[in-house]
Amino acid sequence: MKPSATALILIGYQKDYFEKQGALHRVIEASVDEVLSNTINLVEHLVPTPVTIISTPIIFTPAYTELVDPIGILKLIREVGAFKQGTSGAETIGDLTRFGDRILEVPGKRGLNAFHATQLQQEMERRGIANVVLAGVVTSICIDSTARSAFELGYQVSVLSDCTAGRSAYEQEFYCNDVLPLYAKVLTSHELLDELQPG
Repeated sequence: MKPSATALILIGYQKDYFEKQGALHRVIEASVDEVLSNTINLVEHLVPTPVTIISTPIIFTPAYTELVDPIGILKLIREVGAFKQGTSGAETIGDLTRFGDRILEVPGKRGLNAFHATQLQQEMERRGIANVVLAGVVTSICIDSTARSAFELGYQVSVLSDCTAGRSAYEQEFYCNDVLPLYAKVLTSHELLDELQPG
């Protein structure tokens, strides 16, 4: 995997998921610490490389006018007041903001797919990206949706099993073993670093 043609896309690394007081912390609480530790370790290794690192936060206006008759997770987000513009919960976690502009933030995500209604694809094209690597939450929702979209757009897609979190251990295992491999490569962050080594 050529580093300069690879992008790590970070999905959902926001306080409403990753901090204990976050509105949706309970959704991924069981595995959040391990996922965060693995992700930060990976980013630290990638910072000196040509790999593009992109964050795609989901943020809504205070009245959630973007959500018309939402169902499922988007309905829950509105009900609990998560990812609301101007609130602490919508902010990117400090573990990532410390990397500054080494992580490119692509705004505009309002739903499950990080490509929809954002400039993500244009940023990838501008940088000659061929390989998309996904990390973040939730595996069965935003990770799955973004991975399928990336595949349909012609990218080689990888999902990091140790840097993603499902709503349960069962769900995480099911998606990593039985769903994602149908259109993406599932590997660990350590295996990714091995693949990015020159030669």
